[in-house]
Amino acid sequence: MVIDQLKNAHYYYHLGEGIAAALRYLQNTDATKVEPGRYALDGDQLYAMVQQYDTKPKEQGFWEAHRKYLDVQYVAQGTEHMGFSHFSQLRPLPYDEEKDFLKLEGEGEFLTMRAGTFMILGPEDAHMPGMAVAAPQPVRKVVVKVRI
Repeated sequence: MVIDQLKNAHYYYHLGEGIAAALRYLQNTDATKVEPGRYALDGDQLYAMVQQYDTKPKEQGFWEAHRKYLDVQYVAQGTEHMGFSHFSQLRPLPYDEEKDFLKLEGEGEFLTMRAGTFMILGPEDAHMPGMAVAAPQPVRKVVVKVRI
């Protein structure tokens, strides 16, 4: 897992072409002006999902991980808590291969992601996005999926 400010994204280009392309997309796109939806950047190899939602209490959240894609999650507006835990510390439930979605159970830590913050999450990085810091608030986020 990597967490940093988007202004520092160039430090992570060396992590791979897909990650570099995802970070450049985020740097060159004003996510506050893009309509929510899915945007193909390189077919199914690299795509962005622009999301707008209200954060929710942690009791309503769940742990997730992915096997086929890395996530580059970027908060464009608002603030949320992002849960994280190493995959090995949680109990996996059945994997949905079609959706590349693995739900997990257990406990983890939470970081505050403010506008301008991005996080790179690999297959071993279980996460719980969209959690409220204190009270629910609107968030605009872009998740770029990078095929591995």
